[in-house]
Amino acid sequence: MAVAQRTAEIGLCKALGASQLQIMLLVVTEALLLSTIGGLIGMTLGFAGSWLVVQFYPTLQTTPPPWAIAAALGTALGTGFIFSLLPARRAARLDPIQALAKH
Repeated sequence: MAVAQRTAEIGLCKALGASQLQIMLLVVTEALLLSTIGGLIGMTLGFAGSWLVVQFYPTLQTTPPPWAIAAALGTALGTGFIFSLLPARRAARLDPIQALAKH
């Protein structure tokens, strides 16, 4: 998510009284939601590929262990969280008047 594309929305939220913490939570929550959806889509594609391989090679074990599934989703969420902190901080510091004037 690009904060630059959402300056008007962030400026409006700040003009209506949203605190810096609320703006940061908004940006981080959206990033985590997108990371979760991306992680689930990736795991679905992985399971579909695994199923397809089993159709051609029935004796091949392709089911991942539970820890690998948890690690994949945890990596997606961790990456989304870490790389959303700087944009969230930048969004929380926007001046509402300047943000609304740019749009």
